[in-house]
Amino acid sequence: MEKIASFTVDHDILEVGIYVSRIDGDITTYDLRFIKPNTPPFLTNGALHTIEHLFATYMRNSRFGSNIIYFGPMGCRTGFYLIVRDLSNKNTIELIKETLLLSIAHTGDIPGNSKKECGNYLDHDIEGAKEYMQNYYNAVKDWTIYDLQYKN
Repeated sequence: MEKIASFTVDHDILEVGIYVSRIDGDITTYDLRFIKPNTPPFLTNGALHTIEHLFATYMRNSRFGSNIIYFGPMGCRTGFYLIVRDLSNKNTIELIKETLLLSIAHTGDIPGNSKKECGNYLDHDIEGAKEYMQNYYNAVKDWTIYDLQYKN
């Protein structure tokens, strides 16, 4: 059986950052690596869930909202995948940074966090999410298109 692309990345040397995971025509999948692989502690479920709600909401309500296909967590709890259509690397990096800042500054209710809207609405951690996002922002704030490639 053929290995999927994400299993060919050397997780022993992968660092926190933003990477192009794959390109399929006009669709690009980004690896938003919040935690260095295999170095606990990993993203907690509550914070990971809150980051997902905030990112998905802010990105889909941005000027690039129609380009967002998906934002969701990695099963290993070290980051997220962002899938976009017809959006340049430069604009995607800009959008990620803007979304981080908006999410960190978020006040009030977590978007989509009611029993009617969410299948696990009680499992959220806004303060933990903001701490992870601040750490991630500090790591990627100077990221450019030249930093998007996995290191070998």
